[in-house]
Amino acid sequence: MAVQLNHTIVNSHDSVASARFMSDVFGLPEPTVFGPFQVIEAANGVSLDFIDVGDDGVVHAQHYAFLVAEDEFDSIFARVVERGLDYWADPGHSQPGRINHHYGGRGVYFDSPDGHFLEIITTPYGSEP
Repeated sequence: MAVQLNHTIVNSHDSVASARFMSDVFGLPEPTVFGPFQVIEAANGVSLDFIDVGDDGVVHAQHYAFLVAEDEFDSIFARVVERGLDYWADPGHSQPGRINHHYGGRGVYFDSPDGHFLEIITTPYGSEP
């Protein structure tokens, strides 16, 4: 079997609210519960397993990038705008209120309630336009 990413743990202040945010904005099924985790399943079989942070209450921001189809981009981006979320064309947040068109596709960055950096792209990095 080839090596595949199966799941990753996403630290959060409120795992239930954070997982629901992700499922709502991305149009994914409701979270399921597995032990202490709120689990969101992506279409490629990789799951995001949300867990509450420990006693120190610190969430270290991570970057999560999602490859989506053009129509999915439109739907997700519409929900970002509808919720009044800030968004940027770049990971450094220097191009607010814009999307990018890298490699002939579209991309945008926005933050989760826990401060994780979320990205949606329609074309993989390094693709030929």
